[in-house]
Amino acid sequence: MLIRPFSLLVGLISALLLAGAAQAQSIVYRCPGPPVLYTDALTAKEAQAKDCRSIEGTPITVLPATRAKPNPAAAPNSASSEVRGSSEGRIDPNQQRTRDGERRRVLETELREAQERLDALQRDYAGGNAERRGDEKNYQKYLDRMAELKASIARQEVDVQALKREISKLP
Repeated sequence: MLIRPFSLLVGLISALLLAGAAQAQSIVYRCPGPPVLYTDALTAKEAQAKDCRSIEGTPITVLPATRAKPNPAAAPNSASSEVRGSSEGRIDPNQQRTRDGERRRVLETELREAQERLDALQRDYAGGNAERRGDEKNYQKYLDRMAELKASIARQEVDVQALKREISKLP
């Protein structure tokens, strides 16, 4: 019986691939609890101790992704006079002025509220010399509160500046 070198080579490669696949294939466990954990990094003893079950042979369900239905009201070919003005793709100037005025009013309200919060934080901070509270018997608690107030003031100042920039961009 004569063995061809090609068939011998194919046989050896097949044997190596099967051995590698058998080694790479490990048992996947499903461990209960919030959140449910799927892992192949556990040994059989660890899985048993954690009350994990093997999912080998368990049918796997794959659900296709659903596509969102298009909203007909937001369709680009909508002929609504509210969305489109007199010419194609343009908004009526009066309507735009109304929108700009509303936006300015909202931003000015937000700016006023942010400025009030900033003023209240600065009053509480008192330039870093605020009085200690009764629950701050430990000096570190006082220092932590001061650091938190200082950080809050910095964030609030950034918010105020951002609102001022937005208002300055409006016509």
